[in-house]
Amino acid sequence: MKHTMIAAALALGFVNAANAAGEAKNIIFFLGDGMGPSTITASRIYKYGEDGSLTMDKLERTARVKTYSYDAQTTDSAPSMAAYMTGVKMANEVISMSPETVATPPGKDANGNLGVNNCAANNGTSVATILELAKAKGKAVGSITTTELTHATPAATYSHICNRNAQYAIAAQAVPGGAGYNSALGDGVDVLMGGGRNHFTPYNATTNKAGRADGRDLLAELAAKGYTVAATKADMAAAPNGKKFIGLYSSKSHLEYELDRSATPPVGEGANQPSLAEMTVKAMDLLSQNSNGYFLMVEGGRIDHALHGTNAKRALTDTIAFDDAVKAALDKARLTDPTLANTLIVVTADHDHTLAFNGYGKRGNPILDINRDYKTGQPSKDADGNTYTTLVFGNGPNRPALRTNVDSATALGNDYLQETGVRLSSETHGGGDVKLFATGAGAKSFKGTIDNTKVFTLLKTVFGF
Repeated sequence: MKHTMIAAALALGFVNAANAAGEAKNIIFFLGDGMGPSTITASRIYKYGEDGSLTMDKLERTARVKTYSYDAQTTDSAPSMAAYMTGVKMANEVISMSPETVATPPGKDANGNLGVNNCAANNGTSVATILELAKAKGKAVGSITTTELTHATPAATYSHICNRNAQYAIAAQAVPGGAGYNSALGDGVDVLMGGGRNHFTPYNATTNKAGRADGRDLLAELAAKGYTVAATKADMAAAPNGKKFIGLYSSKSHLEYELDRSATPPVGEGANQPSLAEMTVKAMDLLSQNSNGYFLMVEGGRIDHALHGTNAKRALTDTIAFDDAVKAALDKARLTDPTLANTLIVVTADHDHTLAFNGYGKRGNPILDINRDYKTGQPSKDADGNTYTTLVFGNGPNRPALRTNVDSATALGNDYLQETGVRLSSETHGGGDVKLFATGAGAKSFKGTIDNTKVFTLLKTVFGF
């Protein structure tokens, strides 16, 4: 009778005693870079309509997160992601270091490429990341992104440096046993995926002008340490379980925007690049071979880049691709853990942007289109009689000296750049709170308005560290 009651309780979704105490075997941490509340709302309407829902909207636990950094009201990605990963506030541009660390600008190498580490030995100290703590407890760890693997968000998971732009030094920190290796990672990060292969491979005046001036081939070094090295979606699919893995799907810079990667024909290297959802599922396959569980960070990083460029369409399509990755992870996890009794999934952003949702648009009007009045359905006009789009930005490069009409065909184009209020060379981050969604083991701890450093504390507690 007792065994029957236990089975019934598990069937109803009750968690075991360890998870009731707030512990999880696995954590998947999704980070939509720059994915502020307006971006989430606009993406939802773009794909599913006003009454629809993103996958992340359906997660039962929600919170709001304060994102300021140690020295700024509006953070950049380095200290905001590092706060999630370490629980420590640090200055803008600093990655996983103590608060007093100064963001010393990087230098150029012998070939004129920016990214040389100029951090003095006495400039702050490293602070432990959740990946390092998980690794020390025998768990597998992974970090995957649509940006360069050495970009701020993924770098905050496995490296410590005084300036996010010292990318050649950041790459070296991921290579077990090599010069500059971050030994706190033990035998190394188990799964790494992203772009920016040039930071891992030697300089070549013809084929790799942004390569490493020190001549090191970090991918060869990783292969010698037992890593499977991949450059394409096909390589990734063929990678065997039971081995560490690194996939760098762009020879230089980031992966393609989703709008371009999935175009017919695809743009750039996009034809051979996996989607973020495909990367996520493969990473889960690889990491789940560890019986002690895993921590996986998944970044939709190009959301941020499109917003900086005031290109809302690419920002929204990358947000949808990010949300699709969340769905893929949920579906994959539930195959073996139907109630997510052993797995915590957290979805959040590192900071906001200045994207504004404005006017009194008619329900059903395309979110990227010109605004149409909810009463008449006719184009809304500004004080000078000109049409305007529902989505605009507080600042950025596209501020006309004199506004004129915007037509639908232009506004709905892939390359349309929304208008901005203040003229700057590039749109900035916003300082507003961001959303957090959670489900699974320990998710009930995520509630209210919390500091980004508190998220680290909750993650650590859910793991039982």
